[in-house]
Amino acid sequence: VPPVIRVYPETQAQEPGVSASLKCHAEGIPNPRISWLKNGIDIMPKLSKQLSLLANGSELHISSVRYEDTGAYTCIAKNEVGVDEDISSLFIEDSARKTLANILWREEGLSVGNMFYVFSDDGITVLQPNECEIRRHIRPEERIFTSYEEICPRVEGEGTQSCLWASAVNVRDKYIYVTQPKQNRVMIIDIQTQKAVQTFDVDPLPTKLHYDKSHDQVWVLSWGDMQKSSPTLQVIPEASTGEEQRVIRTPFQGVEDFFIPPTNLIINHVRFGFIFNKSKPAVHKIDLETVTHIKTINFKNHSCIPQAMAYTHLGGYFFVQCRRSRSVAVSPQLIIDSVTDAVIGPNGDVSGTPHISPDGRYMVSTDEDSGRIKVQAVTVRGEIKLIYDLQTNIHVSDLTFQPSFTEGNQYYIYATSHLQTDVLFVELSTGKMNVLKNLKDPITSKDWPWSSYNRIMKDSGLFGQYLITPAKDSLFVINGRQNTLRCEISGIRRGNTVVWVGEV
Repeated sequence: VPPVIRVYPETQAQEPGVSASLKCHAEGIPNPRISWLKNGIDIMPKLSKQLSLLANGSELHISSVRYEDTGAYTCIAKNEVGVDEDISSLFIEDSARKTLANILWREEGLSVGNMFYVFSDDGITVLQPNECEIRRHIRPEERIFTSYEEICPRVEGEGTQSCLWASAVNVRDKYIYVTQPKQNRVMIIDIQTQKAVQTFDVDPLPTKLHYDKSHDQVWVLSWGDMQKSSPTLQVIPEASTGEEQRVIRTPFQGVEDFFIPPTNLIINHVRFGFIFNKSKPAVHKIDLETVTHIKTINFKNHSCIPQAMAYTHLGGYFFVQCRRSRSVAVSPQLIIDSVTDAVIGPNGDVSGTPHISPDGRYMVSTDEDSGRIKVQAVTVRGEIKLIYDLQTNIHVSDLTFQPSFTEGNQYYIYATSHLQTDVLFVELSTGKMNVLKNLKDPITSKDWPWSSYNRIMKDSGLFGQYLITPAKDSLFVINGRQNTLRCEISGIRRGNTVVWVGEV
């Protein structure tokens, strides 16, 4: 696969004397090599204390910028099958000479973008992680733009007006869709104006959303009631238009959960998704475009009732986590070949929830009961190798991948616990573990019935260095670059629905 790259930021303006970073993320098979040009001339000979390359060239760092550093910096990524390039522009100017680039970058780019949007009992908090600053707080009694209803309607008999959210997705950094399970509706937040613009009714108890970027549609799973007795799956088409939304009912019955593979730089179109039912040892493959059932892949021979799935484009494998049963002590994961839809067999003795790194190269399986974390590498030829098996006492609730700031094409994982106050940090290539201690108690599972992720861990995208994780009554911001706690923001109850918004 030829390289695909993204640079960040596309434009920045800095004053003399400060430091500046230009980042370039490249993916391809095999791993691309990265080089930089400034105004068309190779910068390698100019590398010095002031100008350095970090993480195998994926970050160009200038420690103290001068006027002559203004220029167009081209990142070039090459591998055996191709090349890709992109430009990151840097302007150095004193504050008196505010140019258009400076004004646009400072006022427009930073006012609503590069923020975490946190949905809690007390409404919506827009948080700028670098300064740990609350930029906007949308309260429960604020009004929705189109209907003039309150964002979180007051419930009779309850003293304080509070909100209840379950799941939210970012739609192209234009809108956030979020479910209000007790109101049986989905709300749309306009990111540019930071206002709730509309709501629309969906089937009762909407608990899970997924944005399918390939077809610009949001999938909504509703339970029907708290016993999940009449679950339904609905689709909102043309989600990024954000106006006059309609909801399409799908014909699928008894849906326990669904899985749609995420897109990345290499895989930008996804055609198929999967649905699983409550007690059936099978997954149903569906066509995302036509919203129709294609085929059923049966697991009867493996007595596996699916609970979760993950996908890597390296080798084209789907990994299926099987539900624990009383008769079998440990149910190993199953592997499906995405080309033939055949069940290849169990993934060795690996069990637990599968998580795939954004580049598809690592698979991390967390076994909630035993606290074991198994890390496998997937080679470009599709071979799956166990790199190590970690015994921890953290019963993982959620984990996310953070690109390394020192090595290209490497990741760290950050994992939260269902019960404990610690956050686990693992360097994937070495298995070196560290713990961030005392991040307060997580929200109890009783207070978070919507998913098994009662304490989420949210990263800030491809180029971000901050992560956020909620405790019962506060939020913790972690600096992933230094693997340290950045700050705690108190007074935010049940802020377990979080969306990252990049550059707008």
